[in-house]
Amino acid sequence: MKRLLSACFAIMAVTLPATAQEVTDYTLDNGMDVVVIEDHRAPVVVHMVWYRAGAADEDPGVSGIAHFLEHLLFKATDDMESGELSRVVAENGGSDNAFTSQDYTAYFQRVAADRLDLMMTMEADRMRDLQLSEDDIATERDVILEERAMRTDNSPGALLNEQMQAALYQNHPYGIPVIGWRHEMEQLGLDEAMAYYRKYYAPNNAILVVAGDVEPEEVLAMAEEHYGPLEPTEGLEPRARPLEPVPLAERRITYEDPRVSQPYVVRSYLAPERNPGEQEEAAALVYLAEILGGNSATSVFGQALEFDQNIAVSTFAGYSALNLDISSIRIGVVPAQGVSLAEAEAAMDATLAEFMENGIDPAQFERIKTRIRAGDIYAQDSMRGLANRYGAALTSGLTIEDVKAWPEVLQSVTPDDVMAAAEKVLQRSHAVTGWLTGPTTTPDTDAEAIQ
Repeated sequence: MKRLLSACFAIMAVTLPATAQEVTDYTLDNGMDVVVIEDHRAPVVVHMVWYRAGAADEDPGVSGIAHFLEHLLFKATDDMESGELSRVVAENGGSDNAFTSQDYTAYFQRVAADRLDLMMTMEADRMRDLQLSEDDIATERDVILEERAMRTDNSPGALLNEQMQAALYQNHPYGIPVIGWRHEMEQLGLDEAMAYYRKYYAPNNAILVVAGDVEPEEVLAMAEEHYGPLEPTEGLEPRARPLEPVPLAERRITYEDPRVSQPYVVRSYLAPERNPGEQEEAAALVYLAEILGGNSATSVFGQALEFDQNIAVSTFAGYSALNLDISSIRIGVVPAQGVSLAEAEAAMDATLAEFMENGIDPAQFERIKTRIRAGDIYAQDSMRGLANRYGAALTSGLTIEDVKAWPEVLQSVTPDDVMAAAEKVLQRSHAVTGWLTGPTTTPDTDAEAIQ
């Protein structure tokens, strides 16, 4: 019965057509891009404003200012009191929030479709008319410092990841954490926040994405009314970040922390990102991560290390395709009790070498292709997911055509494509290997054990 249900699911996933989404785009006279995704299944709308500015666009010495400003944007404007935007959204039965990455900052509201005009009124107001005080700065600086304490400083895994990112990116600002380095966060002030705000929070640096029960012409008319009058930032140049040099040697990090109860080994490799019109290599890397560690029951690492050898309690692999600049692919092993990190790493490397020699199991490849196709279909059920798909892609340097083509690019990947990408990317000289250990774990540095 399980096999029958699995086969039925596979057939459905392959044959079920993706929901057709009408996507219309415009550009206002002041340079603001507008993307409308029609979805008339419910009288709801997701309204998002994405800025082509994130942590990697910060000036040296003010790390965390992009995320800090995200918090500050909920303060007062010339027309709204502090906290008024979120209060009005809640009073209208909606929800709102914001988030910051290395490449973008985004603000969103999910409300009834007939409240869209109100959302544009408020969002446009805070794009150019934020009114900050020194009290606002002091209060929110304490908030982001506490956020860092909770999410990073109190998490050994997060601290290891922070150190590994700094070692992986030797010249690129992706090596600086989005939350910021604590010693720089403590010094962030009003001048730094307003300088970043005035430069980047402008219509010619923003993308409006509206998804839901709307008509494109009506959205455009509203956008012209509310966002159209806003003045652009003059002289705003395309983003140009420092290039990452070709790495010459593997870097290794051991982070020991008394709070660690479960040690693990993790390795990150530099990897290509999705590029406009050239998404095939990134698509192959999506498959590579799934094949190596996407599902414990079927992945290469899971089958070999968790089930066959009982070396690990869990294994993982992941790849982030959506970066403006060079990305990374990560693999790792959480060893079983009594297995040292050196033994776990050696087993991981042996399994990886066997995979590189033997190639991909055809049946596994077809299962993954089906799963990816099904995931894409079901993801279209979410208005927020659709808005995120376009906003994140467009602020990461891709085009609407790239977003539309991505599902078919994924489906066109072959096993040979995956192995070619693996040969190129999985080089130890391009990697940082990290060990997270507890106080009772003694790292075994014997050279033979970790080869």
